Amino acid sequence: MPLPLESYLNELGRLEKPLSTSKLADLSDLSPDGLNLFRHAWAKIAPERRIQIAHRLVDLAEDNFELNFDGIFRVCLSDEDAEVCISAIEGLWECEDKTLIEPLVYLLRQSSEKRVRAAAATALGRFALLAELGKLKERDVARVDSSLLVAIDDETEDPEVRRRAIEAISPRNLPRVKEIILQAYRSGDLRLQVSAIYAMAQNCDPIWLPALLKELSSADPEMRYEAAKACGELGDERAVSRLIELVEDLDAEVKLVAIGALGHIGGGAAKEKLRHWLRSPDEAIRQAAEEALEELGFEENLLPF
Repeated sequence: MPLPLESYLNELGRLEKPLSTSKLADLSDLSPDGLNLFRHAWAKIAPERRIQIAHRLVDLAEDNFELNFDGIFRVCLSDEDAEVCISAIEGLWECEDKTLIEPLVYLLRQSSEKRVRAAAATALGRFALLAELGKLKERDVARVDSSLLVAIDDETEDPEVRRRAIEAISPRNLPRVKEIILQAYRSGDLRLQVSAIYAMAQNCDPIWLPALLKELSSADPEMRYEAAKACGELGDERAVSRLIELVEDLDAEVKLVAIGALGHIGGGAAKEKLRHWLRSPDEAIRQAAEEALEELGFEENLLPF
């Protein structure tokens, strides 16, 4: 018989007690009263134990989609420990509740920890996409856009935070956003350039294709990786021949992402090569080719609808 919630929360804070996965699962979908109990108990738990619990809850939520710890993760957003706060942001990754915008904006602007600000910027990217899809009210759109732009324009901000803000705002089809992406690409800073390539993929504008094709030949494997992935997102068949060449790349991850991109783009040449790679002596390439062909078949089956 499960312990009453209050008793379990008291037990949860005891460092000498190992964390039980089954008991933690019982914290899923807590009622408002249950969340109040949790909030009060949480404040009394030692930081190292809170970190341990937060990490375990994120893992549980990833492993079992039926578990919902959103209420707990919202409580943890205000935790004074950066590691707990970052775990809370990660745990809320699929949450599209508009009331999450304000606490994320607060963390982006006010947190003293650059890792928290960077994580908050990344999380706001989900709402930038919703804004672009017309699924946010104007005041929420303005709040998301302005908070990310302030971070990007702040030259005193940590470069990692600015990078994540550029990536986050990239789905927005705005002239200012395209200018930001272009500036990052031309910056000469490799980290910013990698983020710019990622942002081009999210921006989904064919104007970026020449830059992406160029970066498929970059000396940096991360640039080649992001460029190949971005070509897949754009879905332009002009990238197919270059992606086929990239499957001979020296970097294993670049090879696999190129195959995945071909699965996104499709077309006769891509299909022919994907079928050819089903006979590759490299098991990873065979599996990637099989998955790419499955994706192409699934998408083609949807076309009549």
